[in-house]
Parts: sequence; structure tokens; C-alpha cells
Amino acid sequence: MVKLIEVVKDKNSFTLREVFVNPIHVISLRSDEFMKRHLREGKLPEELDHHHEFTKLTLDKGTTGQELVVVGNPPLVESKLNGGKKLLHG
Repeated sequence: MVKLIEVVKDKNSFTLREVFVNPIHVISLRSDEFMKRHLREGKLPEELDHHHEFTKLTLDKGTTGQELVVVGNPPLVESKLNGGKKLLHG
């Protein structure tokens, strides 16, 4: 299990919480520009600064997927999910 920080929308605001993800169930990672725009507009928690980036992480949930938005760009999140190891594709 890997600990990440999830951005959660509560009615009219956003909060941060820890989430533990099993890397085996991750289907895809992609940059989330929508959340970056919310950050620039000041809608996200104050502990985030304007340099933070966000990743939409899709988890396998049987016939459907579940999406989470986590703090960090896709390469950083991938590194955490792989235990800091780089996967070789060739």
C-alpha cells in the first residue's frame, strides 16, 4: 500500500486527506488541469501552494473504475506507486 494525499470535494469546498492505494489496482494516471485551475483561483486548502500539481488516478473496481485526484504530478505519483523504482519498457 502506498500513502497519497487525496483532494476531496465537500459540498462547496475542498479538503485533503490521506488515502492508501494498492498499486496493483491502478489503471491509469493523468494530469488534472481542472484541479490546477481551482488552485490558481484559491479554492483549494491553504496548505497547498501555487507550485503543486495534481494527478487523476483511476483504480480498477471490477467492471467500473474509481477516480481519485491526488497531489503530485503523474511522474511523482508513478514513482511513489513503484516504490521509487523506474520501470523499463522496451
